[in-house]
Amino acid sequence: MKKHIALIAIAAAALIAAPATIHAQATTATNSPATTAPAKKHGLPLKGKVTAVDATAMTVTVGTKTYNVTSDTKITKDGQPATLADVTVGATVGITYKKDDAGKLTATAIHMGAKKKKTE
Repeated sequence: MKKHIALIAIAAAALIAAPATIHAQATTATNSPATTAPAKKHGLPLKGKVTAVDATAMTVTVGTKTYNVTSDTKITKDGQPATLADVTVGATVGITYKKDDAGKLTATAIHMGAKKKKTE
């Protein structure tokens, strides 16, 4: 009789613990890093000489890499707003860009000349 009571107690304990174990596994699986959204990509900085400008294709080549210029690209010259037409071959530029999953490089900012001096 004592054996039967012990077996029933073990079976009851297993039944009570099983849902908690399954729930813990399900919670762990849903919180895994693989299911989280990818992190936002921040712009990468670069400084170099412009080797080509293509106003038709809306691209600027710095060194050997070509960057797409969009309407969102902020272009400045000596701290003042500028356009793609102001970017010249041979100019030293600071460029901030993003690289998408396909490897396409898009300029987010292009800075030429001296930075705008802060007024106190």
